[in-house]
Amino acid sequence: MAIAEYFRREKKPLRGLMAVEWVAAAYLLFTAVLMALHWEQLVNPVSMTEGRIRIVIITLAMWGVYRMVPCKLLLLARILVQLAMLSWWYPDTYELNRILPNLDHVFAGWEQALFGCQPALLFAQKVPWDWFAELMCMGYASYYPLIVVVAVYYFVARHREFGMAAFVILASFYAYYVVFDLVPVTGPQYYFPAVGIEKIAQGALPDVGNWFLTHHDAMAVPGWTDGFFHQLVEEAHAAGERPTAAFPSSHVGITTVLMLLAHRTGSRPLVFTMLPFYVLMCFATVYIRAHYAIDALAGLATGAALYYGLCRVSQRFVWRK
Repeated sequence: MAIAEYFRREKKPLRGLMAVEWVAAAYLLFTAVLMALHWEQLVNPVSMTEGRIRIVIITLAMWGVYRMVPCKLLLLARILVQLAMLSWWYPDTYELNRILPNLDHVFAGWEQALFGCQPALLFAQKVPWDWFAELMCMGYASYYPLIVVVAVYYFVARHREFGMAAFVILASFYAYYVVFDLVPVTGPQYYFPAVGIEKIAQGALPDVGNWFLTHHDAMAVPGWTDGFFHQLVEEAHAAGERPTAAFPSSHVGITTVLMLLAHRTGSRPLVFTMLPFYVLMCFATVYIRAHYAIDALAGLATGAALYYGLCRVSQRFVWRK
């Protein structure tokens, strides 16, 4: 497709919201209902409400701009805006799930029963090399770039399926966020320091109650502290990480969706370029202690299930050509 095509005014512009915008609206409504039911228990209900109002305004503003100048480039911009707003929705899951009883002791117990240890505690200890740690951080940091790569590839090279790909990616995110809202698991990086590393090593996995209602203390990312990717992950955690969203691993789940979308294109260069980062991602989530190993395994399974399920759902819609 020539570059001029992206700016050319469309003869039959999309009149209403895109499927990804409807999915975001459905999630907004779902969380609004949760907020209404638990308003008195929420710590920041007013700021949460204001954030949702801003999202509605931004979405409608993007729709309005497209209606004034309907072109393919603005369709892409609408998708990218929805992707960008995920960075706001993610910490919002903490505001909802921290009012529920924490379940880390349950998931850490399953981990102990399955593996006889805590892999997230031992992985970095057994493989402490700086170069390996930096590879792990590089894989973990590739998360959002991989999302953009797949979305842009579909828009440029497989535009007829762009609507489908965008829907599958965004709907997968919101499916995970629904689980995160309702299943409060913080992951090893928060649970381990809350209990104490020595106790965890001894297999003591107590219920910490409502500890995470007020505590955000997390373990430092292991490895080479001067490494570029190590610092990138640390800065990302400092900016937006919260004790939330551990089960299942959406990092593994979403990148599984992305890999299957890449495979669908039939492009070997795309698949083989993404594959090393995908493999690193699957291991990195446990190495940096963001997730239990069972979280990563659940991410693999749910990512595949979401991809195939949402692709089938997408066949019921008429996508942009």
